[in-house]
Amino acid sequence: MLRIFQQIALWEAISTVILFFVAMPLKYLADIPEAVRIAGSIHGFLVVLFVVLLVMCWNEYKWSFSRVLKYFLASLIPVVSFWVERDVKRQIHAQKTTGTSL
Repeated sequence: MLRIFQQIALWEAISTVILFFVAMPLKYLADIPEAVRIAGSIHGFLVVLFVVLLVMCWNEYKWSFSRVLKYFLASLIPVVSFWVERDVKRQIHAQKTTGTSL
């Protein structure tokens, strides 16, 4: 589940970049509002998935409330989900090398 959460965090961050730096300029500079509609829908789906998986990981790995809150607040700031993805990736690596669960 950690690996899935890591991937969703990565794709959520990428979708934010695409929304802000591709779709929004297309909407406002090239008059193509469909770009925001499509990118925004994908981004919204990924945000919901991020939150659902965050709660699932909280339950499964007995994360502290402060960790969950930190990840959630980080997800509200554009592109900070890249940091969440890297942090979870470090946890996965630590789990593999020590053989313990988080």
